[in-house]
Amino acid sequence: QSVTAAGIDDIDFSGKRILLAEDNAVNREIAVMILRGFGFEVETAENGKAAVDMVSSSDPGHYDLILMDIQMPVMDGYEATQKIRALEDKDKSSIPVLAMTANAFNEDIRAAADAGMDGHIAKPLDMEKMKATINEALRKRING
Repeated sequence: QSVTAAGIDDIDFSGKRILLAEDNAVNREIAVMILRGFGFEVETAENGKAAVDMVSSSDPGHYDLILMDIQMPVMDGYEATQKIRALEDKDKSSIPVLAMTANAFNEDIRAAADAGMDGHIAKPLDMEKMKATINEALRKRING
C-alpha cells in the first residue's frame, strides 16, 4: 500500500537518522532543511569517501537511510554505495541508499540500481516525491 498524496503530510520521521552525502554546500543546506522539516535527524558527508567512513565507523542501526549525491569529488555516489554494500556488517551494508541526482534519465536510474541503490530522487528536489520515496525505502526495509 503506497501513501496517497493526501496522506503524505501525515508521515512523521521523528527519531529516524539520515546520512546526506552531498558535495555542494547550498544543496546540502537546502536538503538538510527539508529533511529536518520532515522530522529526521541529519548527518552530512561532503563526498562519497566521507560517507563510507561514517557508515563503517557507526554503530549498527545508527543510520536509517542514506541520501547519496551521484557526482561528488574524491568518490562518487555509485562507488560509495558499492563500498557500503560490501561492508561485512549486514546491518550497515543493507541500509537503504537513495540516489540524488539532476540526471534522471533511464540509464542513470539503471546505473543507480546496478550500484546497489534502492531508489532515485531527482534534483531539483520535489518535497512530496522526496518524502514518498524515502517513506517507501524505509517501509521496504522494515517489512523486508
